[in-house]
Amino acid sequence: MTANHFDHLETRDPAAREASQFGLLPDLVRRAVANGPGWADHLKGVDPSVATSRETLAKLPILRKASLKGLQTARPPFGGFATASGTDVGRIFMSPGPIFEPEGLGADWWRSARALHAGGVRPGDIVHNTFAYHLTPGGWILDAGARALGCTVIAAGPGNTEQQLDVIQNLKPNVYVGVPDYLKILLDKGRELGRDTSSIKKALVGGGALFPSLRAEYKSLGVTVFQFYGTADLGSIAYESSGPDGSVEGMMVDEGVILEIVRPGTGDPLPDGEVGEVVVTTFNRDYPMIRLATGDMSAVLSTPSPCGRTNMRIKGWLGRADQTTKVKGMFVHPEQVAEIGKRHPGLGRLRLVVGRTGEQDTMVLKAETATVGDAGLAERLVQTVQAVTKLKCEVQLVLAGSLPNDGKVIADERTYG
Repeated sequence: MTANHFDHLETRDPAAREASQFGLLPDLVRRAVANGPGWADHLKGVDPSVATSRETLAKLPILRKASLKGLQTARPPFGGFATASGTDVGRIFMSPGPIFEPEGLGADWWRSARALHAGGVRPGDIVHNTFAYHLTPGGWILDAGARALGCTVIAAGPGNTEQQLDVIQNLKPNVYVGVPDYLKILLDKGRELGRDTSSIKKALVGGGALFPSLRAEYKSLGVTVFQFYGTADLGSIAYESSGPDGSVEGMMVDEGVILEIVRPGTGDPLPDGEVGEVVVTTFNRDYPMIRLATGDMSAVLSTPSPCGRTNMRIKGWLGRADQTTKVKGMFVHPEQVAEIGKRHPGLGRLRLVVGRTGEQDTMVLKAETATVGDAGLAERLVQTVQAVTKLKCEVQLVLAGSLPNDGKVIADERTYG
């Protein structure tokens, strides 16, 4: 580890990186098929020895994240895709879906220490981790990386803002970890209540988009913010780093994955610069993922990073390939909108509009009805939306036939530029 780079892997020759990763890939595929019945079914007929290049990798079938729920239901708990024995699984998590994920043993199993280091986090820092520790793995992913890096972690989790401000004022953490918006809530509430939050100087955020205006606001408050991109199935995928002048452009792909950008709905790789779906292969011997289609959209930046790291760079998160979107760090799915409709059968079309107000994500459910002035119906819908999505929402009742007949049930009107 150096002041600028986590290890020598980050600065190796790109050709050497490709040769190393694709030298390991056939054994990864072989082990997955031999030890995971789900992989044996999914990769039936595939010769592992041929997976030695990006071209041959692209011929392997895509595994869609959206399919995991059904596959796990048919073959619990992990769909036959975990290759670790029972004694090698330390924790089991449940993400929305529900989708179950294992965590194996060993330090920094999710590989997040590299992202924290690129964000300026160093041994001895005190990290205030507001990602959730309950059922979902978000808190544990960054907790493990921070401790592996030599940091002390405050396992704060989300919510209980005033209590968190007491912790920050007394323990003086210098690093915030969590969704982008919650840091603003903490800082704004701290000013309102006269609590000292000035110790926080660095932040690593994920689980939602960091809008340029919000990054600029944090900078004006003396907080340098970097983004982390990871999932419960894959661990760390990519992370931001800065050049010598402090500028940030795109995200570095993690050293533990092979990332492809493919045409949505297919497994066909796209040329650099073309926006497509993120597909990831991970070298995790406990829970390997081979060409997992995340549903996220991004594009490859073809120019080298000024930070000195030599791996592929992507533009960052550019939305979803389907209508699924993230609101305040939580996925909202079209199926959830359909469930809301089922609970209120008298409604017509529904559209969930996602926007931004005051640097916070917002949701408005527009619902067609013959009784647009029914305040009781609106309140019942508010409660149903919160029960189904676990998020607060405004409801607007609109006249029957007024919403577009375009099949869209989630409209993300936020700007990601």
